[in-house]
Amino acid sequence: MRRVSSRLSSTLVVVAGERAPRVIAGLEGLHNVRTVVRGDRTPAAVTEALTRSAAATYVVHDADPLAAVGDAWTGFFDGVEPVGGLEAAIETTLADLEAGRLVLPDYYIVLDPDELPPTRRHWWLGVLAGAAPARVVPAPASARAVAETLGRLASGRWWPSDLRAWLRELPRTVPDRAGTTAGGGVSA
Repeated sequence: MRRVSSRLSSTLVVVAGERAPRVIAGLEGLHNVRTVVRGDRTPAAVTEALTRSAAATYVVHDADPLAAVGDAWTGFFDGVEPVGGLEAAIETTLADLEAGRLVLPDYYIVLDPDELPPTRRHWWLGVLAGAAPARVVPAPASARAVAETLGRLASGRWWPSDLRAWLRELPRTVPDRAGTTAGGGVSA
């Protein structure tokens, strides 16, 4: 799987949450921060724009490459995702990652996770944080808080080296046990 870091020297950060576009817009003009708001573009179109962008210490955007998987996983465990929907989202995302149409960020900054519905919160702070604990960071939904968070990002293990196995295990990764060694899911 290609990593954006092989094409960009910047640290790639996805800001996730309802208020992400507003928060990202508030980061414009910060020294060494390039911002991209998804708008009507697909995550693949944003990825392409990022790979052609000028270097900055941080490139911050809201085009989550795992959004379809996160939505399907949440829907699967909330009982609203059609049969096979999660598996289809996983396979499509894997194909896009392998083709370089999508790239995993170095970090996710999750805005106001305590305000999220329980299963969605488990996606961010269980599934994703369980896979790469230092790579998923909660923050208040303000540009100032996110700017401060950027300055405190800690290094940690990257996403699982076997993304196929990790993503394909998600249908068996139970929400209230996601990210624990006892609750299903691939931890590394």
